[in-house]
Amino acid sequence: MGAADPRPECEDNFIADTAARRMVRRVPTAGRGESADEVRRALAGQKFDCADTLCVVDEKGRLDGVLRLVDLLAAPAEASIESLMIADPPRSLPDTDQEHVAVLAQRRGLAAVPVVDEDGRLLGVVPPEALIDVLRREHVEDLHRLAGIMHRDSVALSALEESPWRRLRHRLPWLLVGFAGSVAATAVVASFEARLQARVALAFFIPAIVYLADAVGTQTEAVAVRGLTLSHVPLWRALRGELAAGLMIGGALALLALPTVGLAFGDWELAVTVAITILTASTLAASIGLLLPWLLSRLGQDPAFGSGPVATVIQDVLSLLVYFLVAAALL
Repeated sequence: MGAADPRPECEDNFIADTAARRMVRRVPTAGRGESADEVRRALAGQKFDCADTLCVVDEKGRLDGVLRLVDLLAAPAEASIESLMIADPPRSLPDTDQEHVAVLAQRRGLAAVPVVDEDGRLLGVVPPEALIDVLRREHVEDLHRLAGIMHRDSVALSALEESPWRRLRHRLPWLLVGFAGSVAATAVVASFEARLQARVALAFFIPAIVYLADAVGTQTEAVAVRGLTLSHVPLWRALRGELAAGLMIGGALALLALPTVGLAFGDWELAVTVAITILTASTLAASIGLLLPWLLSRLGQDPAFGSGPVATVIQDVLSLLVYFLVAAALL
Protein backbone atom coordinates (compact mmCIF):
# COMPACT_ATOMS: atom_id res chain seq x y z
CA MET A 1 0.00 0.00 0.00
CA GLY A 2 1.31 3.50 -0.81
CA ALA A 3 1.60 5.73 -3.83
CA ALA A 4 1.35 4.63 -7.43
CA ASP A 5 4.77 4.34 -9.06
CA PRO A 6 5.62 6.44 -12.10
CA ARG A 7 5.39 4.46 -15.33
CA PRO A 8 8.05 5.44 -17.87
CA GLU A 9 6.12 3.77 -20.69
CA CYS A 10 3.45 6.44 -20.29
CA GLU A 11 5.80 9.23 -21.37
CA ASP A 12 5.11 8.57 -25.06
CA ASN A 13 1.44 9.19 -24.42
CA PHE A 14 1.97 12.71 -23.01
CA ILE A 15 0.05 14.36 -25.82
CA ALA A 16 -1.81 17.62 -25.41
CA ASP A 17 -5.48 17.31 -24.46
CA THR A 18 -5.21 13.68 -23.29
CA ALA A 19 -5.65 11.94 -19.96
CA ALA A 20 -1.89 11.33 -19.77
CA ARG A 21 -1.25 15.05 -19.99
CA ARG A 22 -3.67 15.80 -17.17
CA MET A 23 -2.97 12.95 -14.76
CA VAL A 24 -0.87 12.94 -11.59
CA ARG A 25 1.01 9.85 -10.45
CA ARG A 26 1.48 10.05 -6.70
CA VAL A 27 -1.87 8.77 -5.49
CA PRO A 28 -2.83 6.61 -2.49
CA THR A 29 -3.19 2.90 -3.20
CA ALA A 30 -4.16 -0.13 -1.13
CA GLY A 31 -4.89 -3.83 -1.50
CA ARG A 32 -8.40 -5.18 -1.28
CA GLY A 33 -7.51 -7.37 1.72
CA GLU A 34 -6.36 -4.51 3.96
CA SER A 35 -8.57 -3.00 6.64
CA ALA A 36 -9.71 0.59 6.80
CA ASP A 37 -7.65 1.20 9.94
CA GLU A 38 -4.49 -0.23 8.37
CA VAL A 39 -4.88 2.00 5.34
CA ARG A 40 -5.59 5.12 7.39
CA ARG A 41 -2.48 4.56 9.49
CA ALA A 42 -0.36 3.89 6.42
CA LEU A 43 -1.55 7.08 4.69
CA ALA A 44 -0.71 9.29 7.66
CA GLY A 45 2.33 11.47 6.99
CA GLN A 46 2.51 10.69 3.25
CA LYS A 47 2.31 13.37 0.56
CA PHE A 48 0.25 12.79 -2.56
CA ASP A 49 -0.51 14.76 -5.69
CA CYS A 50 -4.16 13.78 -5.29
CA ALA A 51 -5.66 12.14 -2.21
CA ASP A 52 -9.35 12.49 -3.02
CA THR A 53 -9.60 8.90 -4.19
CA LEU A 54 -7.95 5.71 -2.93
CA CYS A 55 -7.10 3.33 -5.76
CA VAL A 56 -7.34 -0.37 -4.92
CA VAL A 57 -4.84 -2.48 -6.86
CA ASP A 58 -3.80 -6.12 -6.97
CA GLU A 59 -0.31 -7.50 -6.52
CA LYS A 60 0.55 -6.64 -10.16
CA GLY A 61 -0.64 -3.04 -9.84
CA ARG A 62 -3.83 -3.58 -11.80
CA LEU A 63 -6.79 -1.45 -10.79
CA ASP A 64 -9.46 -3.37 -8.86
CA GLY A 65 -11.54 -0.54 -7.46
CA VAL A 66 -11.68 2.92 -6.00
CA LEU A 67 -12.71 4.35 -2.64
CA ARG A 68 -13.44 7.96 -1.80
CA LEU A 69 -11.32 9.38 1.01
CA VAL A 70 -14.40 10.58 2.89
CA ASP A 71 -15.76 7.02 2.89
CA LEU A 72 -12.43 5.65 4.07
CA LEU A 73 -12.31 8.08 6.98
CA ALA A 74 -15.87 7.22 8.02
CA ALA A 75 -15.45 3.43 7.78
CA PRO A 76 -15.20 1.17 10.86
CA ALA A 77 -11.62 0.25 11.74
CA GLU A 78 -12.09 -3.46 10.98
CA ALA A 79 -13.91 -2.95 7.65
CA SER A 80 -12.05 -4.40 4.69
CA ILE A 81 -11.21 -2.24 1.71
CA GLU A 82 -12.86 -4.82 -0.54
CA SER A 83 -16.19 -4.29 1.21
CA LEU A 84 -15.93 -0.52 0.92
CA MET A 85 -14.56 -0.01 -2.57
CA ILE A 86 -16.39 0.50 -5.85
CA ALA A 87 -15.35 -2.55 -7.84
CA ASP A 88 -14.42 -2.29 -11.53
CA PRO A 89 -14.70 1.52 -11.61
CA PRO A 90 -14.69 3.69 -14.74
CA ARG A 91 -11.18 4.29 -16.00
CA SER A 92 -9.32 5.97 -18.81
CA LEU A 93 -6.43 5.08 -21.09
CA PRO A 94 -3.54 7.57 -21.36
CA ASP A 95 -4.49 8.68 -24.88
CA THR A 96 -8.17 9.26 -24.09
CA ASP A 97 -9.27 12.80 -24.92
CA GLN A 98 -9.41 15.00 -21.83
CA GLU A 99 -12.97 16.08 -22.58
CA HIS A 100 -14.16 12.47 -22.56
CA VAL A 101 -12.43 11.99 -19.21
CA ALA A 102 -14.20 15.04 -17.74
CA VAL A 103 -17.57 13.90 -19.10
CA LEU A 104 -16.95 10.42 -17.65
CA ALA A 105 -16.27 11.92 -14.21
CA GLN A 106 -19.39 14.05 -14.43
CA ARG A 107 -21.66 11.22 -15.50
CA ARG A 108 -20.34 8.68 -13.00
CA GLY A 109 -19.92 11.07 -10.05
CA LEU A 110 -16.16 10.57 -9.76
CA ALA A 111 -13.90 12.98 -7.88
CA ALA A 112 -10.91 11.69 -9.87
CA VAL A 113 -10.61 9.38 -12.87
CA PRO A 114 -8.06 6.53 -12.73
CA VAL A 115 -5.73 6.21 -15.71
CA VAL A 116 -4.51 2.71 -16.61
CA ASP A 117 -2.36 1.17 -19.31
CA GLU A 118 -3.47 -1.46 -21.82
CA ASP A 119 -2.99 -4.21 -19.20
CA GLY A 120 -5.08 -2.39 -16.60
CA ARG A 121 -2.11 -1.33 -14.43
CA LEU A 122 -2.66 1.92 -12.58
CA LEU A 123 -0.65 4.87 -13.90
CA GLY A 124 -2.25 7.67 -11.92
CA VAL A 125 -5.45 9.68 -11.77
CA VAL A 126 -6.83 12.82 -13.40
CA PRO A 127 -7.44 14.97 -10.28
CA PRO A 128 -10.49 17.14 -9.54
CA GLU A 129 -8.75 20.42 -10.30
CA ALA A 130 -7.73 19.14 -13.73
CA LEU A 131 -11.28 17.97 -14.44
CA ILE A 132 -12.65 21.39 -13.48
CA ASP A 133 -10.09 23.11 -15.69
CA VAL A 134 -10.95 20.86 -18.62
CA LEU A 135 -14.67 21.56 -18.24
CA ARG A 136 -13.99 25.29 -18.04
CA ARG A 137 -11.78 25.27 -21.11
CA GLU A 138 -14.26 23.17 -23.07
CA HIS A 139 -17.06 25.53 -22.01
CA VAL A 140 -15.08 28.51 -23.31
CA GLU A 141 -14.41 26.61 -26.53
CA ASP A 142 -18.12 25.87 -26.85
CA LEU A 143 -18.91 29.57 -26.46
CA HIS A 144 -16.39 30.31 -29.19
CA ARG A 145 -18.06 27.74 -31.41
CA LEU A 146 -21.47 29.26 -30.76
CA ALA A 147 -20.02 32.60 -31.84
CA GLY A 148 -18.68 30.95 -35.00
CA ILE A 149 -15.07 31.25 -33.88
CA MET A 150 -14.38 27.51 -33.71
CA HIS A 151 -10.62 26.99 -33.21
CA ARG A 152 -9.52 30.36 -34.59
CA ASP A 153 -9.01 32.34 -31.38
CA SER A 154 -6.42 34.71 -32.85
CA VAL A 155 -8.70 35.47 -35.78
CA ALA A 156 -11.57 36.13 -33.39
CA LEU A 157 -9.47 38.52 -31.32
CA SER A 158 -8.24 40.45 -34.35
CA ALA A 159 -11.81 40.72 -35.64
CA LEU A 160 -12.61 42.95 -32.65
CA GLU A 161 -9.42 44.99 -32.88
CA GLU A 162 -8.84 45.42 -36.62
CA SER A 163 -9.41 48.64 -38.54
CA PRO A 164 -12.77 49.49 -40.13
CA TRP A 165 -11.32 48.86 -43.61
CA ARG A 166 -10.22 45.35 -42.67
CA ARG A 167 -13.62 44.69 -41.12
CA LEU A 168 -15.20 45.84 -44.36
CA ARG A 169 -12.97 43.48 -46.35
CA HIS A 170 -13.83 40.51 -44.13
CA ARG A 171 -17.55 41.09 -43.86
CA LEU A 172 -18.70 42.71 -47.08
CA PRO A 173 -18.07 39.69 -49.36
CA TRP A 174 -20.44 37.55 -47.30
CA LEU A 175 -23.04 40.30 -47.28
CA LEU A 176 -22.71 40.56 -51.05
CA VAL A 177 -23.49 36.85 -51.19
CA GLY A 178 -26.54 37.62 -49.10
CA PHE A 179 -27.44 40.47 -51.44
CA ALA A 180 -27.23 38.12 -54.41
CA GLY A 181 -29.44 35.70 -52.55
CA SER A 182 -32.00 38.41 -51.87
CA VAL A 183 -32.08 39.13 -55.59
CA ALA A 184 -32.73 35.44 -56.15
CA ALA A 185 -35.53 35.52 -53.57
CA THR A 186 -37.08 38.50 -55.34
CA ALA A 187 -36.84 36.63 -58.63
CA VAL A 188 -38.64 33.65 -57.11
CA VAL A 189 -41.50 35.86 -55.93
CA ALA A 190 -41.64 37.70 -59.27
CA SER A 191 -41.83 34.44 -61.22
CA PHE A 192 -45.06 33.62 -59.41
CA GLU A 193 -46.58 37.08 -59.93
CA ALA A 194 -49.58 35.76 -61.81
CA ARG A 195 -50.42 33.31 -59.04
CA LEU A 196 -50.05 36.04 -56.43
CA GLN A 197 -52.45 38.25 -58.38
CA ALA A 198 -54.94 35.42 -58.63
CA ARG A 199 -54.58 34.53 -54.93
CA VAL A 200 -53.57 37.69 -53.07
CA ALA A 201 -53.82 35.90 -49.72
CA LEU A 202 -50.65 33.97 -50.61
CA ALA A 203 -48.62 37.14 -50.01
CA PHE A 204 -49.89 37.44 -46.45
CA PHE A 205 -47.92 34.41 -45.27
CA ILE A 206 -44.56 35.10 -46.91
CA PRO A 207 -43.11 36.95 -43.87
CA ALA A 208 -44.28 34.26 -41.44
CA ILE A 209 -42.89 31.38 -43.50
CA VAL A 210 -39.53 33.10 -44.02
CA TYR A 211 -39.28 34.03 -40.33
CA LEU A 212 -40.06 30.53 -39.08
CA ALA A 213 -37.47 28.98 -41.40
CA ASP A 214 -34.84 31.48 -40.26
CA ALA A 215 -35.71 30.88 -36.60
CA VAL A 216 -35.39 27.11 -36.92
CA GLY A 217 -32.06 27.50 -38.73
CA THR A 218 -30.71 29.90 -36.10
CA GLN A 219 -31.67 27.52 -33.29
CA THR A 220 -29.88 24.70 -35.08
CA GLU A 221 -26.70 26.75 -35.51
CA ALA A 222 -26.64 27.46 -31.77
CA VAL A 223 -27.63 24.02 -30.48
CA ALA A 224 -26.12 21.58 -32.97
CA VAL A 225 -22.59 23.00 -32.92
CA ARG A 226 -22.45 22.72 -29.13
CA GLY A 227 -23.82 19.19 -29.31
CA LEU A 228 -21.09 18.19 -31.75
CA THR A 229 -18.50 19.59 -29.37
CA LEU A 230 -19.70 17.72 -26.32
CA SER A 231 -20.52 14.36 -27.79
CA HIS A 232 -18.20 14.15 -30.82
CA VAL A 233 -20.90 12.37 -32.80
CA PRO A 234 -20.26 11.80 -36.51
CA LEU A 235 -21.67 14.44 -38.82
CA TRP A 236 -24.13 12.03 -40.44
CA ARG A 237 -25.60 11.12 -37.05
CA ALA A 238 -25.92 14.76 -36.01
CA LEU A 239 -27.52 15.57 -39.37
CA ARG A 240 -29.98 12.72 -38.99
CA GLY A 241 -30.95 14.01 -35.55
CA GLU A 242 -31.38 17.58 -36.77
CA LEU A 243 -33.48 16.45 -39.73
CA ALA A 244 -35.73 14.53 -37.36
CA ALA A 245 -35.92 17.54 -35.02
CA GLY A 246 -36.69 19.89 -37.89
CA LEU A 247 -39.39 17.54 -39.12
CA MET A 248 -41.02 17.36 -35.68
CA ILE A 249 -40.76 21.12 -35.10
CA GLY A 250 -42.18 21.79 -38.56
CA GLY A 251 -44.94 19.27 -37.94
CA ALA A 252 -45.93 20.96 -34.69
CA LEU A 253 -45.95 24.41 -36.31
CA ALA A 254 -47.87 23.08 -39.30
CA LEU A 255 -50.54 21.58 -37.05
CA LEU A 256 -50.96 24.99 -35.43
CA ALA A 257 -51.03 26.84 -38.76
CA LEU A 258 -53.53 24.55 -40.47
CA PRO A 259 -56.63 25.32 -38.35
CA THR A 260 -55.56 28.93 -37.74
CA VAL A 261 -55.31 29.81 -41.43
CA GLY A 262 -58.29 27.68 -42.39
CA LEU A 263 -60.63 29.25 -39.84
CA ALA A 264 -59.33 32.80 -40.26
CA PHE A 265 -59.55 32.86 -44.07
CA GLY A 266 -62.08 30.15 -44.75
CA ASP A 267 -59.68 28.73 -47.33
CA TRP A 268 -58.56 25.23 -46.43
CA GLU A 269 -56.53 24.72 -49.61
CA LEU A 270 -54.47 27.78 -48.63
CA ALA A 271 -54.19 26.45 -45.08
CA VAL A 272 -52.84 23.11 -46.34
CA THR A 273 -50.36 24.95 -48.58
CA VAL A 274 -49.03 27.01 -45.68
CA ALA A 275 -48.84 23.95 -43.39
CA ILE A 276 -46.93 21.84 -45.93
CA THR A 277 -44.54 24.70 -46.61
CA ILE A 278 -43.80 25.25 -42.91
CA LEU A 279 -43.15 21.53 -42.45
CA THR A 280 -40.77 21.33 -45.43
CA ALA A 281 -39.02 24.66 -44.80
CA SER A 282 -38.36 23.82 -41.15
CA THR A 283 -36.76 20.50 -42.09
CA LEU A 284 -34.56 22.14 -44.72
CA ALA A 285 -33.58 24.97 -42.38
CA ALA A 286 -32.48 22.54 -39.67
CA SER A 287 -30.13 20.76 -42.06
CA ILE A 288 -28.72 24.02 -43.46
CA GLY A 289 -28.18 25.39 -39.96
CA LEU A 290 -25.95 22.40 -39.18
CA LEU A 291 -24.19 21.86 -42.49
CA LEU A 292 -23.22 25.40 -43.44
CA PRO A 293 -21.13 26.34 -40.34
CA TRP A 294 -19.51 22.91 -40.47
CA LEU A 295 -18.67 23.33 -44.16
CA LEU A 296 -17.29 26.85 -43.74
CA SER A 297 -15.01 25.77 -40.90
CA ARG A 298 -13.73 22.82 -42.95
CA LEU A 299 -12.93 25.21 -45.80
CA GLY A 300 -10.90 27.40 -43.47
CA GLN A 301 -13.42 30.26 -43.45
CA ASP A 302 -14.63 32.01 -40.30
CA PRO A 303 -18.26 30.92 -39.72
CA ALA A 304 -18.85 34.07 -37.67
CA PHE A 305 -18.86 36.10 -40.88
CA GLY A 306 -20.37 33.66 -43.33
CA SER A 307 -22.86 31.32 -41.69
CA GLY A 308 -25.42 33.96 -40.70
CA PRO A 309 -25.84 35.85 -43.99
CA VAL A 310 -25.44 32.83 -46.25
CA ALA A 311 -27.63 30.46 -44.22
CA THR A 312 -30.36 33.07 -43.96
CA VAL A 313 -30.54 33.76 -47.66
CA ILE A 314 -30.43 30.07 -48.59
CA GLN A 315 -33.25 29.35 -46.17
CA ASP A 316 -35.26 32.30 -47.50
CA VAL A 317 -34.90 31.30 -51.14
CA LEU A 318 -35.72 27.65 -50.48
CA SER A 319 -38.70 28.53 -48.27
CA LEU A 320 -40.17 30.80 -50.94
CA LEU A 321 -39.52 28.27 -53.66
CA VAL A 322 -41.20 25.51 -51.68
CA TYR A 323 -44.14 27.78 -50.84
CA PHE A 324 -44.92 28.71 -54.43
CA LEU A 325 -44.31 25.23 -55.78
CA VAL A 326 -46.73 23.78 -53.24
CA ALA A 327 -49.18 26.57 -54.09
CA ALA A 328 -48.86 25.81 -57.79
CA ALA A 329 -49.65 22.15 -57.13
CA LEU A 330 -52.59 22.63 -54.75
CA LEU A 331 -54.25 25.96 -55.61
